[in-house]
Amino acid sequence: MDAFRRHIEACNNLPSPAGMVPFRIGAEQVGWLEPELARWLAFRPRDFHFDAEGVSVAGRLPAQRDRILAETAHALEKAGFLRLRDELFDIRATPKGPVLARLDRGAVPPFGVQAQGVHLNGLVRRPDGLHLWLGKRSRSKKLAPGQWDNMVAGGMPSGLDAAATLVKEAAEEASVPQELAARAKPAGHLSYIMQTEEGLRRDLLHIFDLDLPESFTPVPNDDEVERFELWPLRRAFEAVRDGDDFKFNVNLVLIDLFLREGLIDPASAEGRELRRSLDAGV
Repeated sequence: MDAFRRHIEACNNLPSPAGMVPFRIGAEQVGWLEPELARWLAFRPRDFHFDAEGVSVAGRLPAQRDRILAETAHALEKAGFLRLRDELFDIRATPKGPVLARLDRGAVPPFGVQAQGVHLNGLVRRPDGLHLWLGKRSRSKKLAPGQWDNMVAGGMPSGLDAAATLVKEAAEEASVPQELAARAKPAGHLSYIMQTEEGLRRDLLHIFDLDLPESFTPVPNDDEVERFELWPLRRAFEAVRDGDDFKFNVNLVLIDLFLREGLIDPASAEGRELRRSLDAGV
């Protein structure tokens, strides 16, 4: 079990947020700040208010909050705290709660805001067993260069839900036709809290399964994937168990798939413990 649990623990490497500063929008806590960043925000008293409960954005209207956060993110980039991604993510207090503001994707970890994304298991059911399409990440990627990834995966940008994000990412990353991507079935959710050099990753992953015909071959449609390979699921199982060839959060998506497909007996003591660990943050 330790061979798989180590991947779950690597994505949940923050035992406690003690020492971090709560970040709020109105009365809702939406994130966590490192003390150094909180001290930097203290020099912008018109935009951020400090009290015993942490730091809050001054704007009362969403448009005001968006402006404050956009200006702050640009200033933080100049100060060396982050790198802007020019893509907005929605800020919510809970995954299904109302959108309270929008923030550049590059500022999401520094502010400790939860991000949502999608991961797709591209499955081929052949007579010799279940196979899985995997993408080799570009070696020029800043995050996890050259590692293996799900066939399709991506963050959920502002204004899109998980299903729409999946269709968008499937076309962009793997040249999957819209009508085929739309057949993907929701398979659950995973979440983790991971402290990184960029800040706190509080990610909620929407998992989808898509049964693909043997005649379909994914083709890279951007510069994020070098190539795709079709692996027997058993090979992926052994790679996750024995090594570190997959991007950190893909390990969790695949452990979930191994449990659902019976490569790890979900009724066994190992299976129950892994499922409990995967579901702990959801």
